[in-house]
Amino acid sequence: MQVGTVEEDVTTPTAAAEPSQDERRVRLPKMAELVALDLRRRIIRNELAEGEALPGEAALMSQYGVSRPTLREALRVLESESLIVIQRGARGGARVCAPRREVAARYAGLLLQYQGTTLADVCEVRSLLEVPCVRMLARRGRADDIAQLRGALEAAEEAGLTAEERARRHNDFHQLLLSLTGNSTLVLLGQLVQEIIDQAGVSRAQGESGPDAELAARTAAEAHRRLIELIDVGDAGTAEALWDKHLADGAAHAFGAAGEEKLLDILT
Repeated sequence: MQVGTVEEDVTTPTAAAEPSQDERRVRLPKMAELVALDLRRRIIRNELAEGEALPGEAALMSQYGVSRPTLREALRVLESESLIVIQRGARGGARVCAPRREVAARYAGLLLQYQGTTLADVCEVRSLLEVPCVRMLARRGRADDIAQLRGALEAAEEAGLTAEERARRHNDFHQLLLSLTGNSTLVLLGQLVQEIIDQAGVSRAQGESGPDAELAARTAAEAHRRLIELIDVGDAGTAEALWDKHLADGAAHAFGAAGEEKLLDILT
């Protein structure tokens, strides 16, 4: 894509006369923004694959018809979005990074911190996402759903797992509930919420060892097993009630009174 061959300050009016009110409302994008836009689109469309090296500066400057400072400004934009990583040195250059939920969760976490959000608030959203999924799965009663849920439960109950590994696989069970809906937006929201909870240290609390941790793991496994039975027989109401209580109990065990603490005080 040839964005342009002549660089100029497109934000500066060329006419000497004072611009009208309508003209002042429009800000044309800078060349660096146009270059970043095109490269971003190619990354998102997987035309530039993860780990792939971008062409060298000379090639990109020729392709887009821009100067070295403009190109480097465009690359800095993509680097700030974690869509590329730039390595310095003789063998350096820019390599493509796929969009990651951790990056989105980090920024979402900053917004929630700024708004004074509590951990309890974030965990409540987790319930709002998962409980309706349980109802939907129970109502449609697909055998394949049951098989996948049982497989996830068996994976979490494998012998020899550490408490941290078991907690991670139980979290995978929760994510599977969202995934089985087939709604990719819902899955992403669930991943963002879980990532924020993990950043707040809940994952470490879930991974603690000792009698209390073992009891919590057994209780969680039993709730997961019972949920599968209820989904299998199509008892949506009881499944909803069970899962709502399970999530509330799990949050209380994981962070207790710390749930009322603000993310600002926990994540910083």
